[in-house]
Amino acid sequence: MSFRTSALSRRHLLLGLSTLALSGCVSTPRTEMVAPSPAVAPPTPPRPMMYDALPNEQFFVPAVDVSKVDPAFWRTEVPNTTNEPPGTLVVDTDAKYLYFTQTDGSAMRYGIGVGREGFSWSGRARVQYKRKWPKWTPPNEMVARQPELEPYSIANGGMPPSLTNPLSARALYIFQDGKDTLYRLHGTHQEWSIGRAVSSGCIRLLNQDVIDLYDRVPDGTPIVVMPSRAAPMAV
Repeated sequence: MSFRTSALSRRHLLLGLSTLALSGCVSTPRTEMVAPSPAVAPPTPPRPMMYDALPNEQFFVPAVDVSKVDPAFWRTEVPNTTNEPPGTLVVDTDAKYLYFTQTDGSAMRYGIGVGREGFSWSGRARVQYKRKWPKWTPPNEMVARQPELEPYSIANGGMPPSLTNPLSARALYIFQDGKDTLYRLHGTHQEWSIGRAVSSGCIRLLNQDVIDLYDRVPDGTPIVVMPSRAAPMAV
């Protein structure tokens, strides 16, 4: 065999090995990058019957959109840990709960939203009276802060009843020693505000809850409003 032929044979061999090597790289199984599954939101708990629509009210009350209310703030019966006797209302503004104590050692607990006026008063008082679908009359101090409320001022007769009236379906009026504290327990159609500190108003409950409370609480019921440890709300 000549030198030239031998060199060509070696070149062909090397080319063949190179081709095999490259072929091996291509055929090596690749690890596929799998994208993580998108986060799945937890399912919304089913709406309990107590939050169904109330079509027989003076104004139609729609069903509560429970997806906007933390279940921790749904109406529920709990042990009475307030140390208050049966038949007492207890407002815990910081925890965003309202309790109505009962004779069997339990309490009906409601989630609440707390407005600026809800932080402004605490102490012991009584429910002087209560109203279904009340007119809303903002106090003069509120009108001074929010001049756009002037059409509904005391002088102008207030805002007529409606679902979107700030007191909504029911209101309980709190007096101390016969004097109006300007503190109210009232309804709201704004589900998202329950469990939160909101811009204005006193103590708001879902309309279905305030209607339930209204039916349980007679005039003269004692109420204890616990002082808040929270910082005052910005005006």
